[in-house]
Amino acid sequence: MTVLDVIKRSTEYLEAKGVESPRLQIELLLAHVLKVPRLKLYLDFERQLSEGDLETLRAMVKRRGEREPLQYILGTTSFCGIEILVTPAVLIPRPETELLVEQAWKFLASRGDQAATVLDFGTGSGCIAIAIARKFPACEVHAIDASEEALQVARTNTERIGAKVHFNRGDAIEDLTSPHNFDLVASNPPYIPDAEVETLQPEVRAYEPRLALGGGREGLDFYRMIASQARGRLATDGKVMVELGHGQEAAARAIFEGEGWFVESVIADYAGTPRILIARQAK
Repeated sequence: MTVLDVIKRSTEYLEAKGVESPRLQIELLLAHVLKVPRLKLYLDFERQLSEGDLETLRAMVKRRGEREPLQYILGTTSFCGIEILVTPAVLIPRPETELLVEQAWKFLASRGDQAATVLDFGTGSGCIAIAIARKFPACEVHAIDASEEALQVARTNTERIGAKVHFNRGDAIEDLTSPHNFDLVASNPPYIPDAEVETLQPEVRAYEPRLALGGGREGLDFYRMIASQARGRLATDGKVMVELGHGQEAAARAIFEGEGWFVESVIADYAGTPRILIARQAK
């Protein structure tokens, strides 16, 4: 079979399975198997695939047809220009979370303090902590997660990428063993209402870790914890930045203001959805 044959047949198969953007999906899988840039496939449509490559690809296409996320099949994803390893032990980093990192970068750059201390709560793959540590290597970056399996992935990512991050296991900020007060607390916490998890796409509900998805009955449990517990661990001029779920701006704002925070701003994502809440301690 040629490259073009494989693309056509696999596109039809994935489309029948309800996979979004089926042609793009097969092109990414095929490029991965052949170890070539995706666009190079268009210059080599008549290339014959070896039986070994076809066998490998068939297994991957079958997994994608069963709605396993592409990123888990490939084993990596791109986040802030960094290749991040991902497994079913961790949430797949989303483009929206890059906006959180961009806001963190802006804040740290504006301080002119290369030795700031940063906490990433609910680190998962470590993507937020690593992106900050890579951009500001003099910062002391700490990260915490409830899952030891996720922390193993995060540690592997830091070793591969060469970033320095101090990892802790725990369910809450008060579980931190570090004595530091932080200049920045950043988090993409679980924020989906528990009852809504079952309504999500199969790629999410059947494969991504529930621990990283469900945020309690209203999806607000972790905002309450962060708003309550970050106060005692934040430097005087420090900030908290959290990612928001759809429609959560008003509730999250009320939670932080109720704990005595001043909500400085809420940043919308590229679709216009309020996505990043930034707060500081009220004077």
